[in-house]
Amino acid sequence: MIDRLFLDHPRAVGESYGAHFRAAAGVSARLFVASLKCLVHALIPALCKTDGSDAIIGLHREIAPRRYDQPTL
Repeated sequence: MIDRLFLDHPRAVGESYGAHFRAAAGVSARLFVASLKCLVHALIPALCKTDGSDAIIGLHREIAPRRYDQPTL
């Protein structure tokens, strides 16, 4: 059960648990910052005009090439 929950997916994508944690936490942090910038833009439309979409495009460029050859649970 522990293997299935914590280790199967990182192994399937060629990473250790720690490496996978760092990568996923990094994506999470970048999305969080982008989300805050979108909120700033919602409140003051002249600020952070493209920051949210720029973050999404950048993350997509990094993640999409790896996504299609990985098994899903």
